[in-house]
Amino acid sequence: MQFRQQALSKLQSPQELDLPVRLARPQGVLALAVTVVVMAAACVWAVTGSVNSTLKASGILTYGRGSYVLQTPVTGQVTRVYVTEGQRAAADAPLLKIRTEQGDRVVRAIDAGRVTALVARIGAVVTTGADVATLEKTSSAHDPLLAMVYVPATGAATVPAGARVDLTVPGTQDHGVLRGRVKAVGRAPQTRRQVTDFLGDGELAAQFTRGGPRVPVLVQLTRDAATKSGYAWSTADGPPYPLTSMTPASGAVHLAAQRPIDWLLP
Repeated sequence: MQFRQQALSKLQSPQELDLPVRLARPQGVLALAVTVVVMAAACVWAVTGSVNSTLKASGILTYGRGSYVLQTPVTGQVTRVYVTEGQRAAADAPLLKIRTEQGDRVVRAIDAGRVTALVARIGAVVTTGADVATLEKTSSAHDPLLAMVYVPATGAATVPAGARVDLTVPGTQDHGVLRGRVKAVGRAPQTRRQVTDFLGDGELAAQFTRGGPRVPVLVQLTRDAATKSGYAWSTADGPPYPLTSMTPASGAVHLAAQRPIDWLLP
């Protein structure tokens, strides 16, 4: 009965022109306004804003010329060792004396450097081609330290020369990170064998190339005469002792800032 009365009333006045038309509720208008403002702000940020990113990689403190493994050219017994680990040796300096059937032979350094590993010991019997020592090539004790980090091949193209690098050195966490800049980026990925040839250490090479070939990135450490280490740190003083080569380090390479809209463009 109630519906019939409403229908009759509608027939009597089919057009209610005197009543206002509600297009949207106030809550809907507010939500639409907020959406438009957010989208406009996102578009402006995509064009004018920037996003910073980092590329992390493992590496080592070393000298830029690398290392080499010295092998004995003869078979015999080691009767004398002229150097100790950590000692510097000039080019052609005697390192070992080996007694052979043809007489005593002296094994000499091929290039000047610091002895980082000494395998041969007095009394040991060595055969031709055996590894007896590893030397890190340096011209003097004043050569500056560098860092070599090995980045994945897929990210090497994004590393620009001069990029800022923060290096974390084990045992120095309380003193912040070591500062540096990218000096050079390798032209091609290196295999485990190539990394071994440069570092003179197969275990480190296996660690750095785990997961596939890596591209070497040479990092020049920022000098600071006011610190004990001679290099700049994120803290004022850094560690109270000098740094040594062949020290592992992990690096964070700061890549060039990108606009978000660049990710959408081909």
